[in-house]
Amino acid sequence: MNVLQHLNEALDYIEQHLDTEIDELEVARRACCSVYHFKRVFSFLSGISLQDYIRRRRLTLAALELQDRTAKVIDISLKYGYQSPDAFTRAFQAMHGITPTEMRTCSGSLKAYPPMTFRLSIGGSEPMKFRIVQKDAFQVVGIKNKVTAIEMGEHPGVEEVWLKTTKETYNELKSLNDAEPFGMLHVDVGEGVRQSRDYDYYMSVATTKPCPSHLSALTIPGQTWAVFQIKIPWSKEKWHRIYGEWFPSSGYEQIEGPTFQVGPEIEVGAKQIYTEVDVELWLPVAKIQKNGY
Repeated sequence: MNVLQHLNEALDYIEQHLDTEIDELEVARRACCSVYHFKRVFSFLSGISLQDYIRRRRLTLAALELQDRTAKVIDISLKYGYQSPDAFTRAFQAMHGITPTEMRTCSGSLKAYPPMTFRLSIGGSEPMKFRIVQKDAFQVVGIKNKVTAIEMGEHPGVEEVWLKTTKETYNELKSLNDAEPFGMLHVDVGEGVRQSRDYDYYMSVATTKPCPSHLSALTIPGQTWAVFQIKIPWSKEKWHRIYGEWFPSSGYEQIEGPTFQVGPEIEVGAKQIYTEVDVELWLPVAKIQKNGY
């Protein structure tokens, strides 16, 4: 059975359990990977988080069942995981634009999200440059900021660091860089699946020197890394190539932990404009067990 079939088995399980509790470990078992890796693959290939997909599917089915005027709103809300009619009404209105009661008394249109499936697409026409690196733990020192993820583009919290950092501090950072990987490191900690979730960003360098009091230090654990050579600016296509082409055929899965990008150099105090700049993306990975996860 191939990777595509495993992913669709996981989606089939979700579809069959929308009216009950969904066991994430069982989802991952059917996808033959970890929960963390499945969520990242799903997010980057579909454009939404797994949690949002499940919510949309449940509210789609709820809207269909509400067409039956004998069905009670409270029964449908409990069936699809909402502990109170008020919580269900708020979620229903946020998605459909009208409340369940209004839906029954007017002819307003509703939104329907059909079940997703992963389908084969032709890829791999261009080589993807990567290497697998085993690296001991190392320290990074830099400027830290809390960031809320957005779907695409530079995150405001990241740009805030670039705009507010002085040239003196930036040059000080560069002078601390006495260890590999050399260059400016853009480190994300707790990034998860990039869907409306806060995480920590460090504009930093690898160093063996003590951390100055006005900067922040982070120890990145020793582990295996998949290192991709990429040209920025980023696009959805590039993420799809990593998560839709490379990972399914690599025998590796991404594991939880910091991720980082080596480069580019930053012009502090200004908006960044990139035209085909080479960077490296470092993702922590582990071999997938032959008998699945």
